[in-house]
Amino acid sequence: MVQERRAYNFNAGPAALPLEVLERAQAEFVDFRGNGMSIMEMSHRGGVYEAVHQEAKDLLKELFSIPEGYDVLFLQGGASTQFAMIPMNLLAPGKVGAYVDTGSWAKKAIKEAELIGETAVIASSEADRYTRMPDLAAIQVPEQAAYVHLTSNETIEGTQFRSFPNTGDVPLIVDMSSDILSRPLDISQFGMIYAGAQKNLGPSGVTVVIAKEELLTVSPKHIPTMLRYDIHQKNQSLYNTPPSFSIYMVNQVLHWLKEQGGLKAVEKHNEEKAQLIYDTIDGSQGFYSGIAAVDSRSRMNVTFRLETEELEKQFAKQAEQEGFVGLKGHRSVGGLRASIYNAVPKSSCEALVQFMKEFKQQHS
Repeated sequence: MVQERRAYNFNAGPAALPLEVLERAQAEFVDFRGNGMSIMEMSHRGGVYEAVHQEAKDLLKELFSIPEGYDVLFLQGGASTQFAMIPMNLLAPGKVGAYVDTGSWAKKAIKEAELIGETAVIASSEADRYTRMPDLAAIQVPEQAAYVHLTSNETIEGTQFRSFPNTGDVPLIVDMSSDILSRPLDISQFGMIYAGAQKNLGPSGVTVVIAKEELLTVSPKHIPTMLRYDIHQKNQSLYNTPPSFSIYMVNQVLHWLKEQGGLKAVEKHNEEKAQLIYDTIDGSQGFYSGIAAVDSRSRMNVTFRLETEELEKQFAKQAEQEGFVGLKGHRSVGGLRASIYNAVPKSSCEALVQFMKEFKQQHS
């Protein structure tokens, strides 16, 4: 049985999964729906697994209202592999990969693309120390752009795009690893969305790609087979053995999201959770200070600081003793961070707020 008292899980990734999903997986772990074996033991060519695989695709299309002309791939290697696959497949000679530099993850995507072809940074918030997202109106798409790439939510800095630029006929490609399915979106504005599952969609091991079919069928023949979108699309993500258990878990998370009332209900819940913590930060008379600019604050990763690093260490240590996990900021920037993805319940955020208020009373 699942332990009665679970940790308050604010890990940035791998991150919290819904308790209901974990309990369902636990019940089916040894004997999957009367088949006498775990889903992990089944052939990916068998009908039982293929039904789970297809159902996950169908649920994703339903929840996200994905229009005709798009396909869904389940790949491996995380978003970091997509940083290379995108230019390898889509950045043809004579074209430019246009990138928006918003922080740590955007910079990694740019670095990979530079190894493969010509790139251009068309907007950046580096001058603001990545505490805000760039002004969309300032984004100028180069004439020879193969695509425009941006990161919707920077987990380390705690910033998030509220809306997205209109790139016209140039495909907009977005790394949504940390905020996919946290809100409804018009998918037709994107050429491609991709996301490692381990933050907001399931466990580590599977990467979801949602893309216009026309972008998935133009892979150059000279790149390695496993890095070609057309191979995976043609074989329905079953060219090789997929991360079957991770995809099964994504399937379960998608069912759970549907049970919550879909993405409009999920967005409302996420806004309420984030507001609880931001209100506590803003109302602390400077004891806590938010890192991200107010108009760029992430609803997924709340980043904040205290007056001294020593006090921050004390906060993290005391919080851990009280059952709060994952509140240290990323090692590259320090500070504190609460990652409040879809599966983090509001009760955990309420408990964190109470702890923050008590800690302030103790140290003011």
